Amino acid sequence: MKEISIFIAFLAGFISFISPCVLPLVPAYVSYITGSTSERGKIFTLIRAIGFVIGFSIIFILMGASASYFGQIFAYYKPLFTKISGILIIIFGLHMSGLMKFNLLYKQFRVSEPKEVSNWVSSIVMGMAFAAGWTPCVGTVLASILLYAGTEATLNSGIMLLICYSLGLGIPFIITAIFINSFTKLSPQINRYLPLVSKLSGIIMIIFGILLFFNKLQTLSRYFYIF
Repeated sequence: MKEISIFIAFLAGFISFISPCVLPLVPAYVSYITGSTSERGKIFTLIRAIGFVIGFSIIFILMGASASYFGQIFAYYKPLFTKISGILIIIFGLHMSGLMKFNLLYKQFRVSEPKEVSNWVSSIVMGMAFAAGWTPCVGTVLASILLYAGTEATLNSGIMLLICYSLGLGIPFIITAIFINSFTKLSPQINRYLPLVSKLSGIIMIIFGILLFFNKLQTLSRYFYIF
């Protein structure tokens, strides 16, 4: 069960990265944290990208710790909390897939990013600003993982889920930052498939929410071991 939870969290992070709200903006984020990317070496870009990832990972992990802490408080009501979490994740999936739209999920909360990214610490601050003011697509997927973290038995389990989520989002970002010139050339072709990616991601979230609601994630875990 632990392995499938880690896999789901990592996959959720990757889904956030390839969402239509994030992927097209990656070149802008990379350019912002590195300056003129065409004039910077790969090591410089790598260091700045890692700083950005560390920044949003700190915020996400703190969120996971908080979600697990409150989950432990409501441990007595865990069956009810799990069902409510499943319903909310299904709603997020319906929204992301486009099958239903909920205006409330379009709202964003932003904090000010540094006016200029002049060093590695500024990259971390920029990453924290990104996490604190996530876009709607990241918000629905992240909220699903936070809800799931809230159903975990221990604080460490919730933190681990958000570490895996951060890795799923951060590793592709770092790789893309290093090869940003190639990515920019491929962007027009990639962007054509983003609506389809969003729909498929939403369907995955719906399925996950249904399994969580009926407490059937163990079934998915057995299939995971088979493959």
